[in-house]
Amino acid sequence: MSEGHVLLVDDDRDLLKATRQTLELGGFTVTAVSSALEALALIDPRFPGVVVTDIRMPLIDGLELFDRIRRIDADIPVILMTGHGDIPMAVKAIRDGAYDFLPKPFPTDRLVQGVMHAGEKRRLVLENRALRDAAEEARDGGLLIGQTPAMERLRETIRQIADTDVDVLMTGETGSGKEVVATLLHRWSRRAKGHFVALNCGALPEQVIESELFGHEPGAFTGAQKKRVGRIEHSSGGTLFLDEIESMAPATQVQMLRVLEMREVTPLGTNEVRPVDLRVVAATKVDLGDPRSRADFREDLYYRLNVVTLSIPPLRERRDDIPLLFSTFAARAASRFKRDVPDMTDAVRRHLAEHDWPGNVRELTHFAERTVLGFSPEGASAGEPEVRDAGAGTLPQRMDRIEAEILRTALREAEGDVQRTIDALGIPRKTFYDKLQRYGIVRSDFARKER
Repeated sequence: MSEGHVLLVDDDRDLLKATRQTLELGGFTVTAVSSALEALALIDPRFPGVVVTDIRMPLIDGLELFDRIRRIDADIPVILMTGHGDIPMAVKAIRDGAYDFLPKPFPTDRLVQGVMHAGEKRRLVLENRALRDAAEEARDGGLLIGQTPAMERLRETIRQIADTDVDVLMTGETGSGKEVVATLLHRWSRRAKGHFVALNCGALPEQVIESELFGHEPGAFTGAQKKRVGRIEHSSGGTLFLDEIESMAPATQVQMLRVLEMREVTPLGTNEVRPVDLRVVAATKVDLGDPRSRADFREDLYYRLNVVTLSIPPLRERRDDIPLLFSTFAARAASRFKRDVPDMTDAVRRHLAEHDWPGNVRELTHFAERTVLGFSPEGASAGEPEVRDAGAGTLPQRMDRIEAEILRTALREAEGDVQRTIDALGIPRKTFYDKLQRYGIVRSDFARKER
């Protein structure tokens, strides 16, 4: 049975034929049967259409048929056709969950309109179920969510190269899921038992990143009181993920090139050379192959990293994955916020389909969180579902207010804990503090008060 299908049940052959013709003229595909038993044989929880049934029938009447359908799937819309004496029974059936009743004789346009609205309701129910099932499968099956050909190819490529130990350079827009891909390269490799060490090259000051990468010995510089194992050495036997590598300082690039060529590190404050079993996955949001985009990033380091290149498609290029991603993120947010998972309304559906998602998966995640928290009202327009809560002002002003509220909500949920907050928001620590300063948010105001 296809979308727009009607299962019509009436033991009166003439009325059955006439009603079928009316529905077919209205554009519906109709299966007409003359008994409830025939109808029940065609119904299961995947039934995609609407049931229109007469009440007065032999053996199993329309009310009992409705009751049995409700036990199969309470969300299947049932419209009852009633004679004058059956109206009180039909009203009771409405209270019990029947979609509608039509007192005979009824105008044909009312039948067509009623079936059309009931069919739309059924379609939304089945879509929401399918998305929830797919979201659950995605949560169980891995981190890289998506069913489009681009994502299938990306998953297959990751599986092919995960165990090869080659260094990988990833390109993709901000928020497109580069760290997720890096995590899968680690998990699907024989290095999975080792450490996955992630470092955002743009989040650390130049004077700190050298110590973070290479480590230091006591007394190597002012304040270095204890030995520190660097990120590179800590990742030995595992995977080192360098995000926003295009922002790495030129001096550090020289040192990193030597590490990649020699597979060894020399911590600050010592001449000791330590071998490392290294696999580097680097990510960039610019085209390092283009000299204009590369700027002061070393060409030799680019070619050393560019053994295998993975391109992560932006969300706008895999739109068919957006509903599934939204359902997955909404389910996660509902669990975290202890809220019910909302159904996908028409307003949300339009926004998902029409918005360009410049922030990619990260932006979609935040939209799902706002929807779960009730910031996307039913009547919102397609392109601006949250503006009603943002107040007046220019678009940047309204977006700032929304972002500030998301920060406050995340801090409140984490009771002011910085690590929990940045983990929930998926942003670097430096970005988090920059935004607190920008919006005048005081972290300690959200910390749990000791009693």
